[in-house]
Amino acid sequence: MKQVVNQANSDVESHRQSLLTVNNLTKHFPVSGGLFSRSRSFVQAVNGVSFEIRKGETLGLVGESGCGKSTLGRSILRLIEPTSGSVVFQGENIAQASASRMRALRREMQIVFQDPFSSLNPRMTVGEILAEPFVIHREAKGAVLKEKVLELLRHVGLPQESYHRYPHEFSGGQRQRIGIARALALRPKLIVLDEPVSALDVSIQSQILNLLCDLRDQFGLSYLFIAHDLAVIEHISDRVGVMYLGHMVELASADDLYGNPWHPYTKALLAAIPRPEMQKAGRSREILAGDVPSPVNPPSGCVFRTRCPIATELCAREKPIFREMTQGSGASHLVACHHA
Repeated sequence: MKQVVNQANSDVESHRQSLLTVNNLTKHFPVSGGLFSRSRSFVQAVNGVSFEIRKGETLGLVGESGCGKSTLGRSILRLIEPTSGSVVFQGENIAQASASRMRALRREMQIVFQDPFSSLNPRMTVGEILAEPFVIHREAKGAVLKEKVLELLRHVGLPQESYHRYPHEFSGGQRQRIGIARALALRPKLIVLDEPVSALDVSIQSQILNLLCDLRDQFGLSYLFIAHDLAVIEHISDRVGVMYLGHMVELASADDLYGNPWHPYTKALLAAIPRPEMQKAGRSREILAGDVPSPVNPPSGCVFRTRCPIATELCAREKPIFREMTQGSGASHLVACHHA
């Protein structure tokens, strides 16, 4: 009994230190079929993912397309209802929160979407788009409301003349700045960035990344930054999580993960980045074979084993535990691999 109490106290203390704690989060989508369109199977988009985000931290989430990154981000905010698991935000399990409570919590949890055009209402001016969060939550009106909107435009580097213009009059990078301003409106503590620069030119990507870093430092924001570009993730993230087929396979500080990856999938992803220093050092390249298995019928044991160059019979028989290991520096490094 004493051990159980101590564990409970430890969990509570961990939640106090973390802004967001995700524990064993799962999201399965039913696949209909048959004569009466009954659910016969499930797309296992997210399977038992656990991690935490600390105050002021940026956690990068990387993986191939279709690995469940975006589904995970939206499940955390309950834009998609998770199948199971818990999401603890500032000590409160929001997976069990009522609709009215979630409405209040959305002031402190926002999202920036991938497509900067379709995420903005083309029939509304920029002023109306940025004023909407204040109106919905009854934060301001009249002259005070307009001043708050103009302040948001200044924060994201857009001129005041943008107030009366429509989204189609802006470039892709400018539209993404509008999306960031909208997410920033109510001074949230956590922002989920769902591939916010993948639709932009490379020259514009760096500008948006620098803007996000400046805003994070200025307002003490925490980010969950979702992307498939490892170079982008390395630039902005404090820690990096690697996902494969709905599972988190590795989680470590950015320096540790890029400098000393342990999971074969992470090694293969990093090997795909063209880096002159890797060629000079003579580092071997891990080339992935085969295709990503179907999330409807994933492999037994380790989901990566069908493409892994070091897979054994144990990998097919047992699912690896996402276990914590320690670097020489004492930094936490978690990996789900029998042979790490």
